[in-house]
Amino acid sequence: MDAAPGGRQPVLHAVRLGLRRGATELVLSLRSSQDQWFYLFTAFLAVGYLYLRRDTPVDGTGLLLPSVALPSIMAGLIAFGLVIGPAYSLAMEKEDGTLLRAKAVPHGLVGYFSGQLLFHSASLFPQMVAVLVPSFLLFDDLMAHPSGWFTVVWVTVLGLLALLPIGMVIGALVPGVQKVGMWGMLPVMGLAGISGIFYPVQELWGWVQVVAQVFPMYWLGLGMRSAFLPDSYVAAEIAGSWRTLETVAVLGGWAVVGALVAPALLRRMARRQSGSTVAAAREAATQWVK
Repeated sequence: MDAAPGGRQPVLHAVRLGLRRGATELVLSLRSSQDQWFYLFTAFLAVGYLYLRRDTPVDGTGLLLPSVALPSIMAGLIAFGLVIGPAYSLAMEKEDGTLLRAKAVPHGLVGYFSGQLLFHSASLFPQMVAVLVPSFLLFDDLMAHPSGWFTVVWVTVLGLLALLPIGMVIGALVPGVQKVGMWGMLPVMGLAGISGIFYPVQELWGWVQVVAQVFPMYWLGLGMRSAFLPDSYVAAEIAGSWRTLETVAVLGGWAVVGALVAPALLRRMARRQSGSTVAAAREAATQWVK
């Protein structure tokens, strides 16, 4: 009976170390002038666009564009951050030997991925705050009911569980950092284009709407709109419904698939990590920079 707790203890210790590393990376990121400028620049683009269109009405809704566009923008920022951020981090740390060093420590990979989970999850908060605070100061009618904040929380958590494994899978599969743009950025931008983030999905071809609804980005945007917008807007959505149960089911389904697939791919990637593969990756990166 005593063996099980003892067997779990090293894993729990690795998780604690990983979470401590993730918290340290978060603090360093918040103190980094480069990351601070990234948050501010992202907020400037998003809020600047809304401000320039602040008096633009959305036909048939009685709402102005900032009210309708803000939740979709938030969903897009979350999706990009949860897919591209982990993909770049994992690809870079394959090349610089971080994963190889983690692999050499007992349960080191468990700690590493625990830290990454904390870091990328918590990094959403300053990005969301940087957009939401000025938006609520500048625009009216953004949150139809205070209970919408509860929806924001559970949609964000489900979106995190659904999208973060996708970023990890991309980072595990790409041969180098320079390929993340092609393997990660382009597909995410393509999905954003058909998922109602930048353009109403209802105005696209029927088969495109079906494709969009297979992936989590559409449902993340729909969940955010259900949090911010009044019920009168629901008529503009597909099927004239917020489809809350479907949102939970699709995002939850992607989270389950990610929880099953991502660890297997990551373990396979870790087994292939060696000093020679790290050296080869560094050499390839050097040639690419030249």
